[in-house]
Amino acid sequence: MRDARSEVRRPLGLRLWLSGGWLTLLVLAAVFAPFIAPKDPLMQDLFLGRMPPFWQSGAEPGFLLGTDSLGRDVLSRMLYGARLALIVALVAGTLTCILGATLGLIAGYYRGWPDRIISRFIDIWMAFPPVLFAILLIAVLGPGLISIIIAIVVIDWTRFARVIRAEAMSQGAMDYVASAQVAGRTRFGTMITEILPNVLPTIIALLTLEMGIAVIVEAILSFVNLSISTDSPTWGGMISEGRTSVHQAWWVLVFPLITLFLTVLSFSQLGEGLKDRFDPVLR
Repeated sequence: MRDARSEVRRPLGLRLWLSGGWLTLLVLAAVFAPFIAPKDPLMQDLFLGRMPPFWQSGAEPGFLLGTDSLGRDVLSRMLYGARLALIVALVAGTLTCILGATLGLIAGYYRGWPDRIISRFIDIWMAFPPVLFAILLIAVLGPGLISIIIAIVVIDWTRFARVIRAEAMSQGAMDYVASAQVAGRTRFGTMITEILPNVLPTIIALLTLEMGIAVIVEAILSFVNLSISTDSPTWGGMISEGRTSVHQAWWVLVFPLITLFLTVLSFSQLGEGLKDRFDPVLR
């Protein structure tokens, strides 16, 4: 039994280390981007347009990952693009988690008319196509960081609310909840001290997953020029530009695309790993 348990924990620990290591590296790169970026991400030089990465012939010294069609350093733009992606992931993910998890807890534990109102509101809200709804909100609010965060929160809170509602209903039927109420604890106190700690692993998993989704949404909006200024470095904007010149300068598309993929995958794997590690039932 002990050997089987260790076999399960070994890939779990490796998954946590790999995903956490990549995200830590990304955070450090974003924070210290002004100091480690080799070039100004907005500096243009048409004579250096579409220079290849350093290991290919014809590369220009100082441009490790090459340049785009305007001669801007790809590595520097990726580093500065990570700052925007992580800000959106952290702020939008946290606000979405607070709003959705709170409504889900109330609906799942109190049931009755709060559950009916919140559940009907969730059903109505989920009838709108999320990507089209995000584009519509950005078109109304105008491009910008605040608009992106608002759009993500407005769209994705239902994911938290539905899952946490189901978890709260399941936990609310447990014997320990009835024991807490018999002991004289209020319903609100029971929800905070008994229900919340047991659904917290699920909330953590959803939060990290939502951070990855927020990164994707920001990249999609950047791809269609509905994020921040078109001159500002974003991964989605770089992918959009690289798509048009993939045969002449593949590196403009490939490097930000790989970074985006690894970031979203790391958020997802980190959430699943943390849920497995701290879930009271599994422990």
